Amino acid sequence: MKRNRTLLGLMALVLVLTMVAGCGSKNNNSNEGAKPTNSANTSETAKPEETAAPEISGEITVITQRTDIVDTVFKEYATEFNKEYPDVKVNFQGLSDYEGQITVRMNSNDYGDVLLIPTSIPLADTAQFFEPLGDLAEMSKQYIGLEERAVDGKAYGLPTAVNFSGILYNKKVFSDAGITTAPRTPDEFLAALKAIKDKGDAIPLYTNYADGWPLTQWEAVLTTAAGSVDYVNIDQVNSDDNFVPGKPHYDLYKIMYDAAKQGLIEPDPTTTNWDASKVDMANGKIGAMVLGSWAIGQVQALAANPDDIAYMPYPTNAKEIIMPLADDYTLGISVHSKNKEAARAWLDWFINKSGYPTEQAGGMSPVVGAELPATLKQFEGTDVKFELQTPAQAGQEGFVDKIDKDAEIGLWQPEFKKRIIEAGIGNLKDSYDDIMKDLNDAWVKSRAKVVK
Repeated sequence: MKRNRTLLGLMALVLVLTMVAGCGSKNNNSNEGAKPTNSANTSETAKPEETAAPEISGEITVITQRTDIVDTVFKEYATEFNKEYPDVKVNFQGLSDYEGQITVRMNSNDYGDVLLIPTSIPLADTAQFFEPLGDLAEMSKQYIGLEERAVDGKAYGLPTAVNFSGILYNKKVFSDAGITTAPRTPDEFLAALKAIKDKGDAIPLYTNYADGWPLTQWEAVLTTAAGSVDYVNIDQVNSDDNFVPGKPHYDLYKIMYDAAKQGLIEPDPTTTNWDASKVDMANGKIGAMVLGSWAIGQVQALAANPDDIAYMPYPTNAKEIIMPLADDYTLGISVHSKNKEAARAWLDWFINKSGYPTEQAGGMSPVVGAELPATLKQFEGTDVKFELQTPAQAGQEGFVDKIDKDAEIGLWQPEFKKRIIEAGIGNLKDSYDDIMKDLNDAWVKSRAKVVK
């Protein structure tokens, strides 16, 4: 969970956000980026000084989840990087089930040199696996979003991008089914999915059940379901009613259950394929997927008409529509790396000079003063707000993670989401309320241990 940003970091963030026109009273641009037009960004905040590259050498392995570009774009990055660091050899490894595969590898000392910090690693355990990158207060002058992986005043990871969360969808598929306006509420969304099923051959909502990790993307829209930036780090920590009817978690995953029960997802969830799903959405064979904004560019790149691929807020009954801002994966250096200087050179170059955050990750750069992307123009002039989650109260930092781990709920793991889908399609006898009761009972028991 996020910690308080330094005053300077907040000031820089506010400066950027004030340039976003028409997105409500607060259009924060940090962890999962909102956007003004490109020409509006006139910030000249200092970037890292251009200095002669030190004599750094060695061989490093960079591990990524981007299996789609690991053999193409990433190799082009290495070529550019070597123009500044000719004596560093960069190898790449792409993992299709990043969270599952990398956490297994992290049981040993061999998990590459530069890698994405798994979301399943508790914040307090970060220093066991990753090298500190510097003082949080000092680095916050240059980057935003560092608090995601900061421990005892030290930053351990740089965000690969700052994104927002919602639903990626194919506008043509929706239009062909008679839906020309993005659904706002859960009932409207389910009605739209049903119309897609009734009027065409596209799969209305694709879950990517088999790959597992895409199911964790649903948890990122909890703020939207709640309609409050206080819910994630404050309200749910201080309440026993987390998975009960009328509460955000209940409403969020009820859409998943209802879509599965009504036959609005893929016919056989156990045979889904992530890479194939992107192609199918681009080609109009899928209506919608719950994913972070990082996926927009990936699917648009595959579409004959990129404008068909659009983004909407997660359906909510809340009074305000808030699309939460949060870091994409943060990039860190293995504490066991034998070439930490070379690893750090790559990390700094990748975040500052490769163009990855905006061009490939579909978000904004975490570098203070960097030019903002064009992906948020569609929300200008609407009532959609882009806001950061409120940090945890003093003394409660990391409590959500602690409760989640002790209760073995897996907020950011696919297991209970798979159970919901299995129940929805009839493979399990559990009702939705049975599942929610089990989760809430576990929450209550563990919360009593953590919050005293």
